[in-house]
Amino acid sequence: MKLKLIPVIATAALTSVVTLFMASQLMKHDSYVVNEHTQSAAPTSYVTYAGAAAAPPASFEMAAENSVKAVVHIKTATPARIITDNSANDVFSQMFGQRQYYIPSQQGSGSGVVVSPDGYIVTNNHVVADASEVTVTFNDRYTAKAKVVGTDPSTDIAVLKVDGDEAMPFMEFANSDDVRLGQWVLAVGFPLNLDATVTAGIVSAKGRSLGVNKQRSGATAVESFIQTDAAVNPGNSGGALVNTSGQLIGINSAIASPTGSYAGYSYAIPANIVRKAVNDLVKYGAVQRAYMGVEYLDSRSASPEALAKVGLDKQEGVYITGIRTKSGAEKAGLKTGDFITHINGIPVNNQADIQGQIARFRPGDNINVSYSRGGKNMTTNLVLTNVSGTTEILKNGAPAHLFGATFRPLNASERSQYQVDRGVVVTDPGTGSFAAKTKMKKGFVITNINNLPVASVAELQQILSGTGSYQIAGFYPGTQGMYYYGLNNNDGME
Repeated sequence: MKLKLIPVIATAALTSVVTLFMASQLMKHDSYVVNEHTQSAAPTSYVTYAGAAAAPPASFEMAAENSVKAVVHIKTATPARIITDNSANDVFSQMFGQRQYYIPSQQGSGSGVVVSPDGYIVTNNHVVADASEVTVTFNDRYTAKAKVVGTDPSTDIAVLKVDGDEAMPFMEFANSDDVRLGQWVLAVGFPLNLDATVTAGIVSAKGRSLGVNKQRSGATAVESFIQTDAAVNPGNSGGALVNTSGQLIGINSAIASPTGSYAGYSYAIPANIVRKAVNDLVKYGAVQRAYMGVEYLDSRSASPEALAKVGLDKQEGVYITGIRTKSGAEKAGLKTGDFITHINGIPVNNQADIQGQIARFRPGDNINVSYSRGGKNMTTNLVLTNVSGTTEILKNGAPAHLFGATFRPLNASERSQYQVDRGVVVTDPGTGSFAAKTKMKKGFVITNINNLPVASVAELQQILSGTGSYQIAGFYPGTQGMYYYGLNNNDGME
């Protein structure tokens, strides 16, 4: 029996030897070695691939060191004041007079970025709104009083000026159109009253809109935020969002949080919008808002049924729902039903995209608009206008005509006499809708609308250019306390 098994065992052994020899020969010609990065013939693949060069680790040292020198700590003071509510018309008010409210003095803090060697500083409008005194502290502990050059609630930008004998460290603007998803960024500021603090993250989205500026400025709000996951907390407002080259790509403005503190995402105003707002405030005293003259459907807030009805579920772009008469859009040949797809070659797909592009231009500027009509792609040149439908620049100091009334800004002697830092005088209420709806008298000084500071007639025009309800606050020279008037504008300015 044992002798019969010997041939079988011998045959099996010989077969195994031959099989191993053949396999070894084949592997010499078709090998897969992970360490040598050779390509596998298998139908599956790995994340890393042959010839891939590993990205060098990001270094933030240079960007952080240079950025903290140009970022300042801003502290504000607001004096106590008495407010008279003139909008109430109840029995109590008729018997005892208008109600008055006492608001105690307040202090606030935020951050700012020096953007020129001669001391111009950009920050958020909400950081310095209503402040009677603004102080900035540099990274080397030097502290100085700052003058508010101008503010713009629509973009939430304000410009300060600090005088000095020597050139100040400043930060250069980058082109925020070049910002890409996933790129490393730094947030630099003074959170929670700490010293200069640097945090890192990536760009997680572009063209975001939260509605925070709309709460402050109404229909004229501009929001096209850069969203990052760099940690930002109260006090970071007005600070810098910086790329790894140390250039300014945005001004930190808001956080999305259920608690009021950092919860994962922060939002910055793109540098291209900031740069234009700063230049306008320095040169004209007011941001020059440009308008195309179109009404459009916002794809982010519209229902799926509304999107499907106009074809936005299949067509990219911004759907035009209306064209204003004698506007730049009408003259350029745009029509209701067109899809705006690009502005100057930059794709636009929603309200934030189109606002972010238009906000960098002034009235009178020409833009190239690409659009789709009936499946055909077309382009046209469009001349932008101001809120009044002209191409004129609205300078701070020029008179304004709104709703049948006329206005002018307070001059320097009046600001000193009334002990206020801003205001617009109603020179004539007129006989139009403004006088009929507010019952306001000649000489009233408007200081705030919907808690937004009003320092120029251009700001007044911009705030009142949209539709909705407005609460106008101010005072009558020679009287005590603040007065409130209501204005309901259902038809808009345009």
